[in-house]
Amino acid sequence: MIQTALSLMLILLGTHAMAQQADQNNMKAYPPASEGMKRFVLYLEPKQQEEDYRVELMVGKTVELDAQNRYFFAGNLEEIIIEGWGFPKYVVKEIGPMAGTRIGVDPNAPKIKRFVALGGEPKLLRYNSLLPLVVYVPKDAEVKIRVWVASPQPVTLNEG
Repeated sequence: MIQTALSLMLILLGTHAMAQQADQNNMKAYPPASEGMKRFVLYLEPKQQEEDYRVELMVGKTVELDAQNRYFFAGNLEEIIIEGWGFPKYVVKEIGPMAGTRIGVDPNAPKIKRFVALGGEPKLLRYNSLLPLVVYVPKDAEVKIRVWVASPQPVTLNEG
């Protein structure tokens, strides 16, 4: 049993090492960032059931704001398929103005640093450890991710 688990772990590590080597070759598909932009590259760890995982991709900036209101930046995160390769890349060409709720706040209340993301629906991507996740954003932007996982067993709904 231990030998089997160890063999499986070595196979997974070997597969991950081969995937990372393939990733280095695949990086030829992703050009360096253009002037005024920067490129982020993420290699995801292999998972047993990758179809049960999603990666939430968040692009934004950290700014000083009040703690009560909700804020977001205008902008568009677009998926572009690289011609000739078939690999996706994610691009935010510009981050627009910030908007938010207008709850009255004590003007003397201290400001806090908060990450403010692009508005709209969350961008949930398929979890894929075989390809790098490559994101191009403006120089002053930040990129964050969250990994989501489905519950191990689906729940059956009752009619009604």
